[in-house]
Amino acid sequence: MSRATPSPGESAGAAAFVAGVSAMAGHDTERQKQVLRDALAQAEQHFRAAVAAAPDLAQAWVNLALLREQAGDDTEAETCYQRALALPLAPLESATTRLNYGGLLARQKRLDEAEMVYAQGLRELPEQPGLWSNLGALYAARRLDDEAEACYERALAFDPAYAKALFNRGVLHLRQGRWGDGWMGLEARDWYAALAERLPCRRWSGEPLAGCSILIGYEAGHGDMIQFCRYAAQLKAAGALRVDLLCHPALKRLMHSLTAVDDVWGFDESLPVDCGYDYWVPPLSLPYLFAIRPDTPTVLPYLQAEPALVAHWAGSLPAGGLRVGLVWKGNPRFENDADRSLPSLLCLAPLGEVSGVHFISLQKAAGEDEAAKPPAGLPVVNLGPQMRDFADAAALVAQLDLVISVDTAMAHLAGALGKPCWLLLPHYQTDWRWLDQRTDSPWYPGVMRLFRQTREGDWAPVVDELLLALQALTQRYNAH
Repeated sequence: MSRATPSPGESAGAAAFVAGVSAMAGHDTERQKQVLRDALAQAEQHFRAAVAAAPDLAQAWVNLALLREQAGDDTEAETCYQRALALPLAPLESATTRLNYGGLLARQKRLDEAEMVYAQGLRELPEQPGLWSNLGALYAARRLDDEAEACYERALAFDPAYAKALFNRGVLHLRQGRWGDGWMGLEARDWYAALAERLPCRRWSGEPLAGCSILIGYEAGHGDMIQFCRYAAQLKAAGALRVDLLCHPALKRLMHSLTAVDDVWGFDESLPVDCGYDYWVPPLSLPYLFAIRPDTPTVLPYLQAEPALVAHWAGSLPAGGLRVGLVWKGNPRFENDADRSLPSLLCLAPLGEVSGVHFISLQKAAGEDEAAKPPAGLPVVNLGPQMRDFADAAALVAQLDLVISVDTAMAHLAGALGKPCWLLLPHYQTDWRWLDQRTDSPWYPGVMRLFRQTREGDWAPVVDELLLALQALTQRYNAH
């Protein structure tokens, strides 16, 4: 039952695919989840009985640790890992256990302890690529890029095809702006494998497209789809006769505004048996296949709001003054959400000092309740609960002057619509696509401004910077 710890950036995409592929197959996902829960509970009972009967059975402690970690009980999982490591284990079993235990510690940001666990594992089995790869991810999280790359190289020296090291090194290169190497490394991701098995055509690898039909598959989160759907136009320019898109259901109406796309499917639908695609392609593979670089021209906007929806939402927006949309939380299931999301709307309360600004909450799901009772001095028009999907969100954003957002899909939506967006970025594990140190983004040139934390978890200086920028923007707005 042992497994290797997922590398940073992989788990969110994998989770999306599990849900989406099940929906495409027409399965009862809730029933499946219950069956899985029952199976895990039964397995846990067996392993608890095993350690009760044979407390020196290290493998039983390891598997119980994995089950407790999966159940969200990190405290007991850690105890079980420690019990296992205190017992005799074969070198490979010990290394795998340390790999998983170190991953638990790293997820809790106990980075020094995780490093010690990995280092001990490497002393026992120095040729274990997973330990080198995870140690590299630790260094990358600390922005020790040279040390991280050296670890990835060590992992690949032992196993040149080790996917997690290739992927993690690719993410590091992308963050550094080494896009050619980065895109190649990103091709090692495997989270769309389940989708590939469901599609009745070959994966496109750069073959001539003249007269062909191609389906852009879906992967990872809503923001990834919004960012990379732009390359549908490249497929048409390459000669594709028909380009269709498979996406998250909440994006379906919005994606119909892509001029290069002929049809759009939600992954909650079944594709027609006779769909007749020659190829399919993952959206995050398109930059690799088209050799996208930071200086590759980007045309904005490439998504559009529906005029009828714009008219529908117009009456809900305040008249006069600067209209500013706010998004302060992302999806809590995202592995780095505690860092990228603000603790609460209260963090943005200082922005209420700026007169002549109407704040509109675009917050959906997590944090939505805070907009109903905003902090004193920060009046907010709460429209998030009324948004049904991203088409509604686009119709709202299209009528705003600015969107202030944490790193989540709404920021990508604003950029894709060509709407000014001020993006708040965490210091810890800043996403690769925002590069290092820059205050602008080549993905959304001329409309995206980046506000970066300089210390982990400290949003106050970022909000102070936002306040000054908003005051300056308001002055320019009033001057005109």
